[in-house]
Amino acid sequence: MFVLAIGIVSQVAYTQAFESHIWNPENYNITRLVEVDASRGNIYSDDYSLLATSIPEYEIRWDASVPTDALFHDHVFELSIGLADLFGDKSAFEYEQFFHLERNKKSRYALVKRKVNYNQLKVMKSLPLFKEGRYKGGFIYHQKNKRQKPFKELAERTIGYDRKESKSVGLEGAYNMYLKGKSGERLEQKLSGGVWMPIRESDPFPGKDLVTTIDIRFQDVAEKALAERILHHDAEHGCVALMEVKTGAVKAIVNLKKTKDGECIESYNYVIAESTEPGSTFKLASVIVGLEDGFLDVYDTVDTEGGVYRFYDRIMRDSRKGGYGRVSLQSAFEKSSNVGISKLINQHYKEKPEQFVNRLYSMGLNEPLGISISGESNPNIRHPHQVKDNWSGTTLPWMSIGYEVEITPLQTLSFYAAIANGGMRMRPYFVQAVLNEGLLDKSFSPQVISPSICSKTTISIVQSMLEGVVAEGTAQNIKSRVYKIAGKTGTNWIDYANKTEEDRTKYQASFVGYFPADKPKYACIVVVNDPKENGSYGGDVAAPVFKTIADYVYATDLLLHDEKQLADQSIPLSKDGFQSDLQLVFEELEVPIDSQEDVEWALTYAKADQVELKARQIADDLQRNIMPNVVGMGLQDAVFLLENYGLNVKFSGKGSIKRQSIPKGKSIRKGQNITLQLI
Repeated sequence: MFVLAIGIVSQVAYTQAFESHIWNPENYNITRLVEVDASRGNIYSDDYSLLATSIPEYEIRWDASVPTDALFHDHVFELSIGLADLFGDKSAFEYEQFFHLERNKKSRYALVKRKVNYNQLKVMKSLPLFKEGRYKGGFIYHQKNKRQKPFKELAERTIGYDRKESKSVGLEGAYNMYLKGKSGERLEQKLSGGVWMPIRESDPFPGKDLVTTIDIRFQDVAEKALAERILHHDAEHGCVALMEVKTGAVKAIVNLKKTKDGECIESYNYVIAESTEPGSTFKLASVIVGLEDGFLDVYDTVDTEGGVYRFYDRIMRDSRKGGYGRVSLQSAFEKSSNVGISKLINQHYKEKPEQFVNRLYSMGLNEPLGISISGESNPNIRHPHQVKDNWSGTTLPWMSIGYEVEITPLQTLSFYAAIANGGMRMRPYFVQAVLNEGLLDKSFSPQVISPSICSKTTISIVQSMLEGVVAEGTAQNIKSRVYKIAGKTGTNWIDYANKTEEDRTKYQASFVGYFPADKPKYACIVVVNDPKENGSYGGDVAAPVFKTIADYVYATDLLLHDEKQLADQSIPLSKDGFQSDLQLVFEELEVPIDSQEDVEWALTYAKADQVELKARQIADDLQRNIMPNVVGMGLQDAVFLLENYGLNVKFSGKGSIKRQSIPKGKSIRKGQNITLQLI
């Protein structure tokens, strides 16, 4: 008994001194089931350009206890050389030391490399020792999916993101049920040191793909046009939305905020979430109310009172000093007279403001649009019977010109699109189809919010008034000689009610309308918040952005042109490129050409009756290690030339090349990176 007791005590002492790390509860070999995220589905534009996709990244581990001594010693040197050549982060000697160290430690799950791409993984699988696999060579890899947006910040806020630690937003959040797929499961074993090693895994099923309504060309043009105006006017932020009037399909949506560094970024979805006082763009709703109730007629006149008029204790002012004299309703609307519109509305609804507000409600202006993307703000249009303590004699006249009401840009756009659509108001939508492995799984059709927001007679009257704003009124600067534009400017003080007249220094400039006015297809809204330089009115700040977008859309959408216009454009535009290819195409199309002899790469110029080809000295520049000008070329030709020289070419967008990261004339060297941007 004494000897047995001595043995037990000795074993306890030995275990305590030399084996405590084995029996520590933290190092028990326990297992757990872990959810394996599926690869999220892709998000495409309307022409299947990738807006968001999941790129696999791999974490490489090594089980040092698996290879036999002979296999390890025969191949560890070759493996180390292969890894050094592949990654270039360590020498072969350093890699070999690492493997010997982990082998001596008998590591079960040694970290070799993080953030390995698929091509690198393929190479690693072919290297000595690793090519023996997991159960003979100890090679373990774990896939993680990283979300990427090939067009970077383009429509970034609308595409959104899906995050477990916070609320998902944008399309990623709204359509997560389709995109997320079905998760798998991984059984993991806990090793000493708190490391979890996978034992086996059930495969996840990838998510489905979304095809959006976004036109990447329109999106790009809208973003560039808005960014340029935000910087030009030193504005705080701005937004743009472009929508088809007959369907509600959103073709472009841009939300930009200026940073302290003078750059524009997408950080908040102003189009759907920022509910503000709209200003003069709301005058359209006020005029429709008066016309529908029979109180107003387009030929009614009103005295603008020298541009200043008092409603009780508050002063209403026109932007033009001295006012506009006595003008018709149409002229008051075209010139955006605050005094004129508010006097007419107050004259007829002063004693019955609830009738005015009820008519606004009947057009659905007090209801949200019910779009698929989360975050839409509710409109705020007060009713005199519901908020007696917050309604005064000045509420109605100020409400009639877009103050003391709040509405989002998308809600305003939807209302104007209904006017363009003959009164039918459509629900804006962003996704047209869901694909499962390339096959149609679900489609989304246009939805009608209201079949008619007002009478056809009123629609016809206000359509003419909106055209007059561009033809004769506050937006004459965007009048086009090619097609008609209809719309309304808006300029309003920010936080008007909470500041005195002396403190009101911040403005919101806007323009909303549709085109072509005689056969409307697209409606667009532009809002720029707090412009500080080079003007502050909607016609000066926001309307030019609208015009830039409308010009591009009109030029590229051939369905907007009649057959005569298309027939008159007999000489086509083309990309610059290889002359023999260009000549072949033009000859097949029977287009006359005028070319210089012995030209390899050519610039194209569309003349009235022929295409002129001029020499472009790209090959000579490359031979002299000078960056050539590839702007205007197609991607295939440019990549062929630059990669043959030895440059690493990256690109974004589609169409012809509009920008190159290395300017023409700069010295270049083989292996240098260059980025090409296409539009």
